[in-house]
Amino acid sequence: MAQYKPSLKGLNNSYENNFILLSRLLAGMDDAGEMRSFFINELLEYSISIVEKTKYTHVVEFKQLVSKSESLASKVHLPKPSMLIRIYYDAHLAEVIESQFTKQIKPRYDYPNPQMHLPDEKQQAQQFLTEWLRMCLTQGRANIEISNK
Repeated sequence: MAQYKPSLKGLNNSYENNFILLSRLLAGMDDAGEMRSFFINELLEYSISIVEKTKYTHVVEFKQLVSKSESLASKVHLPKPSMLIRIYYDAHLAEVIESQFTKQIKPRYDYPNPQMHLPDEKQQAQQFLTEWLRMCLTQGRANIEISNK
């Protein structure tokens, strides 16, 4: 089996696409602690919040929430997907830095490995984020207050 070689061009394109999509979802949000929820249907709800803000970057948390109907129906909850994303405003990039509590995702893993990460785990995490962001933008409903400054 051929060893996986990450595509720098592919990863960079993914970072750029996710930056554009995240910028649209974060419109009007700029301070640490701010949060916005997106309701897809009665079973799917997502939240995005700014965890850390520096001069040129933000770290945001994007996660799936436990729905009200799910919490009423079951006392056992399966873990919901969550990610930490670093947004580089000077370079116009957004990179998944933590996914499902896996910190510092490497661009390539040997396979098999003790954690059972895929060889292209970083690319998979970026693609998953892209799909999440697109779903929130196309199907999500959010209460957003627009102020006249």
